[in-house]
Amino acid sequence: MAEAHPVGFQWVVEAKKRGARVIHVDPRFTRTSALADTFVPIRVGSDIAFLGGIVNYVLTHELDFREYVVNYTNAANIVSENYADTDDLDGLFSGFDAETRTYDPTSWQYASEDTDAELGEAQADDSEDTEEQRETAAGMQNESHGMQVTANPPRDPSLQHPRCVYQILKRHFSRYTPEMVEQTCGISEADFLEVCRAWTENSGRERTTALVYSVGWTQHSVGVQYIRTGSILQLLLGNMGRPGGGIMALRGHASIQGSTDIPTLFNLLPGYLPMPNAESHQSLDEWIDSVRNPGSKGFWSLSRAYAVNLLKAYWGDKATPENDFCFDHLPKITGDHGTYRTTLDMIDGKVKGYFLLGQNPAVGSAHGRAQRLGMANLDWLVVRDLFEIESATFWKDSPEVETGEIVPEECATEVFLFPAASYAEKEGTFTQTQRMLQWRERAVEPPGDARSDLWFFYHLGRMMRERLADSTDERDRPLLDLAWDYPVHGQHDEPSAEAVLQEINGYEVATGRPLSSFTEMKDDGSTLGGCWIYTGVYADGVNQAARRKSRHDQSYVAPEWGWVWPMNRRILYNRASADPEGRPWSERKAYVWWDDEKREWTGADVPDFEKTKPPSYRAPEGSDGVAAIEGIDPFIMQGDGKGALFAPQGLIDGPLPTHYEPVESPFRNPLYGQQSNPTRKEYNRSANRMNPSPPEGDDGVFPFIFTTSRLTEHHTAGGMSRFLEHLAELQPEMFVEVSPELAEERGLEHMGWCHVITARSAIEGRVLVTDRLRPLRVEGRRVHQVWMPYHWGQGGLVSGDSTNDLFGITLDPNVLIQESKVGTCDVQPGRRPRGPELRDYVRGYRERSGVVEDVYPSAVTASAAAQAASAALQDDSEEDEDG
Repeated sequence: MAEAHPVGFQWVVEAKKRGARVIHVDPRFTRTSALADTFVPIRVGSDIAFLGGIVNYVLTHELDFREYVVNYTNAANIVSENYADTDDLDGLFSGFDAETRTYDPTSWQYASEDTDAELGEAQADDSEDTEEQRETAAGMQNESHGMQVTANPPRDPSLQHPRCVYQILKRHFSRYTPEMVEQTCGISEADFLEVCRAWTENSGRERTTALVYSVGWTQHSVGVQYIRTGSILQLLLGNMGRPGGGIMALRGHASIQGSTDIPTLFNLLPGYLPMPNAESHQSLDEWIDSVRNPGSKGFWSLSRAYAVNLLKAYWGDKATPENDFCFDHLPKITGDHGTYRTTLDMIDGKVKGYFLLGQNPAVGSAHGRAQRLGMANLDWLVVRDLFEIESATFWKDSPEVETGEIVPEECATEVFLFPAASYAEKEGTFTQTQRMLQWRERAVEPPGDARSDLWFFYHLGRMMRERLADSTDERDRPLLDLAWDYPVHGQHDEPSAEAVLQEINGYEVATGRPLSSFTEMKDDGSTLGGCWIYTGVYADGVNQAARRKSRHDQSYVAPEWGWVWPMNRRILYNRASADPEGRPWSERKAYVWWDDEKREWTGADVPDFEKTKPPSYRAPEGSDGVAAIEGIDPFIMQGDGKGALFAPQGLIDGPLPTHYEPVESPFRNPLYGQQSNPTRKEYNRSANRMNPSPPEGDDGVFPFIFTTSRLTEHHTAGGMSRFLEHLAELQPEMFVEVSPELAEERGLEHMGWCHVITARSAIEGRVLVTDRLRPLRVEGRRVHQVWMPYHWGQGGLVSGDSTNDLFGITLDPNVLIQESKVGTCDVQPGRRPRGPELRDYVRGYRERSGVVEDVYPSAVTASAAAQAASAALQDDSEEDEDG
């Protein structure tokens, strides 16, 4: 956090001055480690084993915050008798189909409400085919709009029922002992137990602990389950929804949170509404029902209003009840349209044109060679950036030009390079890590022909609409019917960013009155709004995001500094900061509570709960949606109102996190026969071969583990730093960090050259011999970890090889993010080969490691008996459902 997010880290330093203890867990000693009280080195890719060990410690010693856990989580919920865990199935859960490598989650469901709980059967089948869900990253969609579970599943508040979630959790994590953590993660038992004690002693009624993670957790083939494990731990300890607790996801840019709220993702719409599916959602009602989950609790029951308001914002007067508010105009998802699928489709000649805005995949995405070869097979490419980045010049100066794979005179891709305005040269909002919208004024006019993204897309859309104005082709109607009128100003007709923010906020169609809350949205077309969670940012016609009242002139929550979605709530699910009766768990940490005299929720923050619903409220029988949220249900977006220790639905790879090895690993999974995530998304093709791992083989050709992260002096792929002389001077060369022991073993000389090799490519850099990396002892043998930054490419004032060239493409099955934080490699002294010799050199490594071009190892390594047993439990669940 100090290295990659230094502005935010100032508050960690402030907390430390006030007595907070800071523990840093990382493969490498960094600037954060230097300021932490405790540094714990870990083998990259083993975080679930580490966190699972802490979960086991909590449960074994009964250190969970029991009153919180019983009332606010699904610990007491009883699961179907058909469910079987990884301990029973060699690393698989029940319901696995080895042919498609997906699960049928029917057996994971809660026991049925209308049967004896001991004989309960699955209460709901999955809403969609799980293979299709993986293709469309539906795990992200399900997590965002809640689990489709019954509002009132059977529960055992004593937590003694053998099939209640609490007991399942205890059995699942029982293998994660301190000894197993030491053998798997390379963390000494003493260091591990120190973290366990610190975390648990600082959690409970009087104290809270915060968990902070960055993209180092997300970029794994089990990245979603990393975050799930952290969530389970924080729920068990009562740290969610409370001040000083929770989980903070650090984002790589000032508005990455904004780019998921109003998404740049292929499978989501604004406000985390899922893209409709071309097969499953033939009508508006079918789409809405898939989101609102009839029979479930929560505010997703109002999703018709959220969806209709979005459609009205898109198509204005053309969107009417008679035409389902132009639902047929809305694009429908048909499969995997993620960035890596698109890259491979470029190579295969299926993509003609491509827009790149603020992205530099030639050096910034995994498998850089594939990225560049894909772009070389386009008809046209539009690049908008501050500098002439590598993705604009790949056709003339990429490594593939050296190897002869791209011939500049023959490359048919026509590149259009547009100068872009920087963040200081345009107005609008950032939405940062805390979900806070902050308005920025334009500091200076952009130079020359540089323009904002808003200008570019508004005028591109205007010109396209003008060209198609006389079209009678039905396919052009979605474009021509768009509500595409925004006021413009200035010499270049810059669209008003504030007008866009007003539309995102929403307003009454008849009067233009801005909406103050998403609860004011109507589903009849009388209101419109572009992102329901942002409703209120323009309440009363005031740009709430532009507020800058000093923290010294308001409460410590600082509600008048910017605006936080939803409804300016600074902590999500803050009803959990009070006990079931509505009293603060601790007066010292009082945050939101029930005022019995005023008959309303009050406190330091905007309550994340219905203001006048008392703690004593119990839902009428048969109710669902908002009415079914009881006074003790703080997690108001979940189908049962509880925090999910166990996820019966919504995740492709299992209801509980389990340790799988990275796809490339020198070690066998110490827990199960199933080596790595069996449901991961793969692209098996000769250009995307992975290094062999056990049990396929491990002959020492790629003996080391490597990982990547950022430097403070550079920014992501380097487009905003390598072209600036001051930052370039501070970190002028690509380098490879190694331990003194590895340097001695491989004959590497400090400040000399070395190169790193994988099955995809080889890159070079200067050697930095440092104690910041230390060998770890895993499974009784020493393992070396290599670290590299990923900021370099062939452009800029300082150039170098790109670390991302080393990675292949393997994705988390839930959200289709790449595993680009861990791989295996070899390290050799000296510079890498050049030209065609580079491809021959890499090919030689593949051949020695046993990689055969057209033979792909199976992702399923659990025993045949376990596979059969898992599939049989799926069949049993289906029979029960039919019965």
